[in-house]
Amino acid sequence: MMTKAPFFAVSFCGGDGSQWRVSAMTCVAGEPLAPVSGMDIVASHLTGSASWPWVLRGAAGHVRYTKQLEVQDPVARKPEPGRAGATSAALIPIRKTDAWWLLAQDERRQIMEEDSHHIAQSIEYLPAIARRLYHSRNLGEPFDFLTWFEFAPEHSGLFDALVAGLRATREWDFVDREVDIRVACA
Repeated sequence: MMTKAPFFAVSFCGGDGSQWRVSAMTCVAGEPLAPVSGMDIVASHLTGSASWPWVLRGAAGHVRYTKQLEVQDPVARKPEPGRAGATSAALIPIRKTDAWWLLAQDERRQIMEEDSHHIAQSIEYLPAIARRLYHSRNLGEPFDFLTWFEFAPEHSGLFDALVAGLRATREWDFVDREVDIRVACA
């Protein structure tokens, strides 16, 4: 029997930030976010404030596009964020095109895994890189997904290889907005 993942809300607040120091912000596609020097992560949905140039909200929930065998595979079980030594991180908010959302779920799965090997590629980088996916589309947010990655500084090259590999796939043909925000523990 598959267990249900906890559903929880999160807000990534860009500004001066005391938790994470922003080392780089790269607009990969679409509109950029306002530049900031820091970022805080709050375990709730906050409303905007004059003290934050941007607040991105998401919710973690049950897995999507994942087959039962992939969930059960011990190699595929991801490390959780918050591990000792994982003092480098990246927040990558992504929005996909309307064409993506007009596809049926099985068509999106076909593109994500059978064509692009999204899950299989990501597994190659475990356990060095921890990841948590937050869904934002149904919250009316400017991005569909907020992906949070954590890793030790010596694994920065592995992380760069992971995102370069994913961005080179057919799935990324459907991305119309993406910002890559690199941070380090403040």
